[in-house]
Amino acid sequence: MTGVGLIGAGAVVQTIHLPTLARLSEEFTIRTVMDTDPATAQAVAARVGAQASTDLEDVLNDESIEVVAICSPPEFHAEQTVAALRAGKRAVLCEKPLATSHDELRDIAEALAETGGLLVVGAMHVFDPAWTEIRPRLGELVRSARTVRSSIVLPFNDRYESRASHLLPRQPMSMPDASDPAVRQAFLNAAVLGLAVHDLPLVHELIGRPGTDAEIVSAEFLEPFGYVIGIRAGQTLVEVSGLMQPHWKPLWELEAVSAEEVLHVEFTPSFVPAGSATATITGAQGAFSVGNRPTNGYEAEWRRLAQALQGQTDAVPSSADVLADAEFVVHVADRATALLGEQVPA
Repeated sequence: MTGVGLIGAGAVVQTIHLPTLARLSEEFTIRTVMDTDPATAQAVAARVGAQASTDLEDVLNDESIEVVAICSPPEFHAEQTVAALRAGKRAVLCEKPLATSHDELRDIAEALAETGGLLVVGAMHVFDPAWTEIRPRLGELVRSARTVRSSIVLPFNDRYESRASHLLPRQPMSMPDASDPAVRQAFLNAAVLGLAVHDLPLVHELIGRPGTDAEIVSAEFLEPFGYVIGIRAGQTLVEVSGLMQPHWKPLWELEAVSAEEVLHVEFTPSFVPAGSATATITGAQGAFSVGNRPTNGYEAEWRRLAQALQGQTDAVPSSADVLADAEFVVHVADRATALLGEQVPA
């Protein structure tokens, strides 16, 4: 059984990773829960009979821990990923985003090249059973798509988190003044790295990797927290939009349209064990649909990681694709933020 160390013990760990790993107890066991808040570390570790720690080194130096799951705030992801790889861990599962800058990604690439470690990014839609089943049928739709659209409309996470049976109490998040241009830029950057990042690897695949030559042609911040970003990638026009607001009905869609086919994917919302997405390709020969699988992307990513540890190397994306997708995410975040800053308020 593979030992796991959790770095960070916030809502994602409490509502997603703990119950997921509980269903995979034949594959993984949690050895240590590390969090900078000792009370949180103790409370979360006690639920699974693990050690609690506030020191990253306790995880890195524990030889019984073979997999490190990094669930800390994004600004720590790259540094902790590099540290875990250099500590000789067999695998690192890093939550989204993998990095917040191109410099951080260069550090990760160097660590991967030197250690040969296994790196998985917790982009659950990449592992969603409906997406993985439909991918072999994409064929000419990749690169031939003329429009690609990623659209996300969700209530704030606490609407779902508060219904998790084991979520520890925490202070509500306050919203800064979005009328400040600098705040709007910071919000847009955070929205790309925190929300758009879920589907940008899929968009990246649809426009054909690598996509860092894609031109960001428009960027708009949406209140209270959201974005609309326009991208031109060769002959393909891409619209990436997301909005979080206090409502109930979620909308999470990915669409690609070529002259011959239409791809439409509907994902289930985060923090909800609602099974897989549904995906349909429609063309001249009719429609092909997959979905409604009981396993969601969170569980699938851990199962795929287990397969990779057993030697099935194609169970997870290659390091090259992981790094290319992360470069694309940072590229979109940086250029959209800069473009927003260049706009003159009306």
